[in-house]
Amino acid sequence: MKQAIVARTDVGMGQGKLAAQVAHASLSAYEKADRRAQDRWKQGGQKKVVLKGESERQLHELSEIADSKGIPNALIRDAGHTQLEPGTVTALAVGPAEEDLVDRVTGDLSLF
Repeated sequence: MKQAIVARTDVGMGQGKLAAQVAHASLSAYEKADRRAQDRWKQGGQKKVVLKGESERQLHELSEIADSKGIPNALIRDAGHTQLEPGTVTALAVGPAEEDLVDRVTGDLSLF
């Protein structure tokens, strides 16, 4: 079991903002998973990777692919209280799901 979080590199988030957006994405996608996937992921150490995303469009495309494969995922939009404009898409979490399924969606991306 694995979760991949894709964070945008093109919006200029500071390290703290990036960490918060990744955390939002991880929890949001976890909450969309069924109980069995949640339990298996938690028992397996909550494996996750953070990957580089190039654009809002890319995150939407990856979300659509995950949806088509039945993989829980969550797109995160910033509230706009600090560094970014309200509604800016910042991150996408894919999974938790079987590692090979997550890799079919995000396997070509580079580690952050």
